[in-house]
Amino acid sequence: MNTNTPLLSRRMALGAAAAAALLSTVPAMAMGRLTDVRVVDRDRDTVMPMYQYRGELWIAGEPGARYGIELRNDSRERLLNVVSVDGVNVITGETASPDQAGYVLDPYQRYDVNGWRKSRKEIAAFEFTSLPRSYAARTGRPDDVGVIGVAVFRERQASVLPRPPLPPFPPFDRSSPSSPGTKSAPQMQEKSARGGEPGTPLGTGHGDRERDRVGETDFERRSDRPDEIIRIRYDSRENLIAMGIIPPDRPRWRDRRPSAFPGANRGYVPDPDR
Repeated sequence: MNTNTPLLSRRMALGAAAAAALLSTVPAMAMGRLTDVRVVDRDRDTVMPMYQYRGELWIAGEPGARYGIELRNDSRERLLNVVSVDGVNVITGETASPDQAGYVLDPYQRYDVNGWRKSRKEIAAFEFTSLPRSYAARTGRPDDVGVIGVAVFRERQASVLPRPPLPPFPPFDRSSPSSPGTKSAPQMQEKSARGGEPGTPLGTGHGDRERDRVGETDFERRSDRPDEIIRIRYDSRENLIAMGIIPPDRPRWRDRRPSAFPGANRGYVPDPDR
């Protein structure tokens, strides 16, 4: 079906743009059929581990830490990825819906969604914060805080490229933003067609401005319905421990065996000091 809309109402879509076993960890990615998703702690430059719990994927965030959402198009065609955080579209700031703006990735392309889109050249970084200070709550939409979503769409009349040999997934190179026009740069597309006491829930704040350039491209969706939806929930580590999602931190093993009577004196009364 044709998803073209009048010029004045078109939205920019920015290019490159079974309950599981309790306490089980899973690969640090949500492996979709089309798009693979990982969440990265940008301050430590590490991939955040994911945990399965009652059929959902969870990550543990740390208040104040910046994070990014890494997308990898694992198909032989272009894909539109509509990304939401806390129920808010990360590009337009609207209450999220699959029919909104998204990031278009070329076949096998990888891209880091590191913040709220402010313009073609800038973002406001994602950073974990308390729920009341989250962007969603500060804009009057606190009900869906704590979830990351990616709705993936195939392209109508897509040209399918041969699958090249791919390196093992673990390296998953950081994909720093680059200028439009380069082969690896994002194309900006214009859409045409919760063991202890829990604490305050975690949300995503509106952080510092950063440079992140994108370009534009056309994209016509093959269907109004997403071809797949990837969902990752998050909260603080203490809250995930309280909910039983991850085990509590274990105390370090002590080399010395504990004594039942550590004050026992095997001798006699010693002389006082002179």
